[in-house]
Amino acid sequence: MGEATTTTARTNLLGLTRTGLEAFVVAMGEKPFRARQLFKWIYKRAAGDFDAMTDLGKDFRRRLAAIAEIRTPDIQLSQVSADGTRKWLLTLESGQAIETVFIPEPGRGTLCISSQVGCQMDCGFCSTAQQGFNRNLDTAEIVGQVWLANRELGYAPDGDRVITNVVFMGMGEPLANYRNVVPAAEIMMDDLGLDLSRRRVTVSTSGLVPQMIRIADETNVALAVSLHAPNDELRSEIVPINRKHPIKELLDACWHYVEKQNARNVTFEYVMLDGVNDRPQHARELAQLLRGHPAKVNLIPFNPFPGTVFRRSSEVAIERFRDLLIKGGVMATIRRTRGDDIDAACGQLVGRVNDRVTTRLGQKTFPVAVVQG
Repeated sequence: MGEATTTTARTNLLGLTRTGLEAFVVAMGEKPFRARQLFKWIYKRAAGDFDAMTDLGKDFRRRLAAIAEIRTPDIQLSQVSADGTRKWLLTLESGQAIETVFIPEPGRGTLCISSQVGCQMDCGFCSTAQQGFNRNLDTAEIVGQVWLANRELGYAPDGDRVITNVVFMGMGEPLANYRNVVPAAEIMMDDLGLDLSRRRVTVSTSGLVPQMIRIADETNVALAVSLHAPNDELRSEIVPINRKHPIKELLDACWHYVEKQNARNVTFEYVMLDGVNDRPQHARELAQLLRGHPAKVNLIPFNPFPGTVFRRSSEVAIERFRDLLIKGGVMATIRRTRGDDIDAACGQLVGRVNDRVTTRLGQKTFPVAVVQG
């Protein structure tokens, strides 16, 4: 009988904050300043190979290569929309997959990333919720989406920033994966890391109130809340978490966030569903709810997906809703639909979690997770 052999997994450095990386290099017998050098190589210079880190000693690089790596998800498929939106199908080491979307605009480039494989929030209008929940992404898998997108978009250390904003509006409920999302956001905002300002890293939540209060006290990202209804009766039907954390409790957490973070406002996302939440009385009720508070409402035209019972509100209804909010003293905008020709618009990305649904891309079938973003 042959002897059993064991292998030790290498540490993915994309999963370590600067403090974590300092602890890692100190455990290797190195000085803490080596972590700063490593951090800058990984994020400022986008180096994925230790051999390229020429101001690190050869012996240190050799030992790093033996126990560490810089590993991103693999690109299975890349698509580009007629409007310039890009979508990547990314496979994880576990064999599961997610999708990440880049939305270019004049002077701005927004990357929509995922935080979970699937989602357990069960919002009826979201295709992600129809796929079920599998697992949380780890910090390296979250940061890896941004690192990889930077590379694919031609990031250069001395060039203009391509990704200016990152939004946790992809697959999953970010605050349900708090322990991985917060350090990922910290890496994104670190001045030696991805160096994004706090106003340009946005965490979206359907309303996990305890985590909202915690994130207000512990970090300084921007906050977006998926509201979608102006009263508890309607919101409980389409956003089930409302049954546990009703609107008053949710809004109290929002205003706590504004106070703790000295934030300009909270963005409230409101998907427009024909005949469900888009009537003039809904707009007036929403205006009454938010008037006098630091709130901005982002109206999102619903993007249909197979099997849905919902329909998109008409342009007339959406514009009327916006105008009523503004008249009622609430800032409101309409989100432009992007990437719908490659199924990259909000709510359109569909796939499979744990073999429950099959998504066919070209002639191949992949295990695909879905994003909202």
